[in-house]
Amino acid sequence: MRAGVIGLGDMGSGLAKNLIKNGILTTGFDLSNLRMDAFVQMGGTPVASIAEVGNNSDAVFVMVMNGEQAKSVILGENGLASHMSKGGAVLLTATIKPVEAREIDTALQGSGVHLIDSPVSGGFPGAQNGTLTMMAAAESDVLNKYATIMEAVSSTIHRVGTHAGDGQVMKSCLQTLIGSIFGATFEATTLAAKAGVSGQALYDVFSTSGAGCGVANVALENIIDRKFEGTGSGIRTMHKDLTISLNMAEELGVPLLMASTAMQIFHQGKSKYPEGDNWVCARVMEEIVGAELHR
Repeated sequence: MRAGVIGLGDMGSGLAKNLIKNGILTTGFDLSNLRMDAFVQMGGTPVASIAEVGNNSDAVFVMVMNGEQAKSVILGENGLASHMSKGGAVLLTATIKPVEAREIDTALQGSGVHLIDSPVSGGFPGAQNGTLTMMAAAESDVLNKYATIMEAVSSTIHRVGTHAGDGQVMKSCLQTLIGSIFGATFEATTLAAKAGVSGQALYDVFSTSGAGCGVANVALENIIDRKFEGTGSGIRTMHKDLTISLNMAEELGVPLLMASTAMQIFHQGKSKYPEGDNWVCARVMEEIVGAELHR
C-alpha cells in the first residue's frame, strides 16, 4: 500500500518519517522547499503538486493548519478527490471544525474516496516517534483496510465513531482539557517564580504528585529550561484548537469556564510572541510580575 502526506511541518514530517521507517512507499508535498528537502533526506518521494500525491497514493494524510486549507487540498480543482483511485482514503489528521469535516465528507460522496476523520494527539514528540494517539472515525471496514497505514504512525488508535466529525468532536473535548491544564500550569509557575521557588524543586514536586501528568510536566520543563521556541509546539496551533472548542461549545450551549480563561492566556501569549511556542504564555506572565522561573 502506498501512502502520501500533504503538509510536512513538525507533525507531517513525523508521519512521513514513520511511514518510511515501516517500509511504506511515501509521496509528499509541502509549499516549503526546506521541508521538501528534509523529506527527501529521510527517503521520501517528492512531487510537485497535490494532484501527484493523489495519483501515487492509496491513502493520504492531510496535516494542514485549518479547515479551509483541508478543503482546498482535498476538494480543490487539483485536489485529492479528483486524483485518487476509487477505494482510496484521505486521513484527515489535521484539527479542524467538526462541521468542516462533515462538509468535506459530504462533498466526497460519490467519488469513491473514503474520509477517515482522525485528528491526533501527542504533539511533536509523538509524531516524530510514531507514538501518536489517533481519534479515528469511519466505517469499520474502512478502518480495518487502512489499519496498517495508521499503525505505522500511531501507538494508540481509538475508534471514536463512524461518521465524519466524530473525530474532530473528540479532539475538541481533549483540547479543552489540555488547554485548561496548560493555563493552570502557567499560573502556578509564575506564582512560584515570584515567590522565589526553585524550578527544579517545583518540577520534582509537581511531577510526583497527583497533579503530575504529561501535559503539565512538559510545560514545566520547557519553562524552567527557558525553551520558548523551536520545541514543536507552536502557540498558533493551540490558539486555533481552543477557538474551535469554544465555538463548538457556543453552538451547543455549553459553558466552558476553564477553557475560556485558558483561551485568554493563549491569546495574550500569541499577541506578544506570535512565533513562539505554548510556553511563551508563562513568559508573558513572568514579565508582568517581574520574576522568572529557572531550573
